[in-house]
Amino acid sequence: MCGILAVLGCSDDSQAKRVRVLELSRRLKHRGPDWSGLYQHGDCFLSHQRLAIIDPASGDQPLFNEDKSIVVTVNGEIYNHEELRKRLPNHKFRTESDCDVIAHLYEEFGENFVDMLDGMFSFVLLDTRDNSFIVARDAIGITSLYMGWSLDGSIWISSELKGLNDDCEHFKSFPPGHLYSSKTGELKRWYNPPWFTESIPSTPYDPLVLRRAFENAVIKRLMTDVPFGVLLSGGLDSSLVASITARHLAGTKAAKQWGAQLHSFCVGLEGSPDLKAGKEVADYLGTVHHEFHFTVQDGIDAIEDVIYHVETYDVTTIRASTPMFLMSRKIKSLGVKMVISGEGSDEIFGGYLYFHKAPNKEEFHRETCRKIKALHMYDCLRANKSTSAWGLEARVPFLDKDFINVAMSIDPEFKMIKKDEGRIEKWVLRKAFDDEEKPYLPKHILYRQKEQFSDGVGYSWIDGLKAHAALHVNDKMMQNAAHIFPHNTPTTKEGYYYRMIFERFFPQNSARQTVPGGPSVACSTATAIEWDAEWSKNLDPSGRAALGVHNSAYENQAAVPSGLGPEIIENVPHMKVGTQGVAIAS
Repeated sequence: MCGILAVLGCSDDSQAKRVRVLELSRRLKHRGPDWSGLYQHGDCFLSHQRLAIIDPASGDQPLFNEDKSIVVTVNGEIYNHEELRKRLPNHKFRTESDCDVIAHLYEEFGENFVDMLDGMFSFVLLDTRDNSFIVARDAIGITSLYMGWSLDGSIWISSELKGLNDDCEHFKSFPPGHLYSSKTGELKRWYNPPWFTESIPSTPYDPLVLRRAFENAVIKRLMTDVPFGVLLSGGLDSSLVASITARHLAGTKAAKQWGAQLHSFCVGLEGSPDLKAGKEVADYLGTVHHEFHFTVQDGIDAIEDVIYHVETYDVTTIRASTPMFLMSRKIKSLGVKMVISGEGSDEIFGGYLYFHKAPNKEEFHRETCRKIKALHMYDCLRANKSTSAWGLEARVPFLDKDFINVAMSIDPEFKMIKKDEGRIEKWVLRKAFDDEEKPYLPKHILYRQKEQFSDGVGYSWIDGLKAHAALHVNDKMMQNAAHIFPHNTPTTKEGYYYRMIFERFFPQNSARQTVPGGPSVACSTATAIEWDAEWSKNLDPSGRAALGVHNSAYENQAAVPSGLGPEIIENVPHMKVGTQGVAIAS
């Protein structure tokens, strides 16, 4: 991932303004530590912090067309760039960068080229011939992007809040699948797939069609000129990504450059479910596996950094971002710059445990649509910013446009969870890769129960966070929470604790409004809480809040002694770094 910052139409084009833009752009340097670029044309500034994945030698940005009249600053990867180059035979490209096609596509097709791009991206394109510009964000919002307005009438675009929050009067998240044109001054949706209307599809389930679509999604993401690996928690989604990558890596350009043996990475507390399952899958696939252990205290010590980088106070996101943030730092230290991850599957296939209570296929499908539409505020935001904090790029094949179209066209009756028929959550995906002749995964991994990332790294992680928050937030603070935080009022001490930290970094009203709110159980939307009357009494985003569904649900656990939480936090083993990962020493 790279970091982009653009200031467009400002009243001040002085050297002092250029220095200020450079200063703000440096706040995004963690996203792109390899090179910096700044282009100024009159009252417009386009800056870029580069993480070099494709064409590291000559792909520095901003990028231009032949006569430099079109200027682009981009964060992302365009997987079909070679195919798009063939459609532009009369154009001369300056670099081998995948993003180099954007300026030329605009020359050829105008503003309507965005849907031709297959990838993840956020970009600002400036046409210096008339000083007009466009801004666009990928279909699902895999890359983060914000838009702001300054008192001088300028429009600001930034990969992260911290690039614009101090200089804009108002700002917001730039909506996924949209394009902004300065010619009209309006946002318009360029991504309009059939599922977006939430109408109920009727295509029969074909496991081979689904399998082929996902394999293609993974294969196209093997495009890289730098070392890479896979995140492997041992759950279904990451294990399938690892399995397909391992099968198809040999013979690719990446294999010729960096070797055909895949590297895999996993993080967790000592003895956590993910560590055990991840190692088992790694052994089965023959990957070079790297285990990273962390303690509850290691995670708590990182919370402020996590909130600063991920820019949220959402409880679920912070719980899951922290282990990913810690793991990303270790991965980058090994020289790896890109990882392939399994985000998005649970939203597409109804993999969260609360989907067990979906009353019918219509409600099931509408909930998956709502979940996909909200991904940019939750799992995409986590995956993008937790990794980018250390100059690491995360690619997510489940959110491939073509794959989503295939998966979301399936009659949702086939996705419904029916225990009496042996159909657990994500049954259609599991069945598609249940190959007896050439198994992708061991059966018990292929049919392992869903674990949310913040649970799978170790159940005591969430318990420890709650105990830590209770030490810093008292009952009186909670009684006055609605007066202190009238917008998205925190309902738990953990939520209040995160909110205090967020407000210190991002005190503007616009900042707090970029974070979603509302009740949730096991990551549900507020609408799905109505599926079970008991859930409204147990509102927690952990998968263990799915009472009667999760094998380790809160209802099945003995009460925790009152003094246990602080003891977990204070008696801390230290981490030691070894060649293959991190070990725990007492």
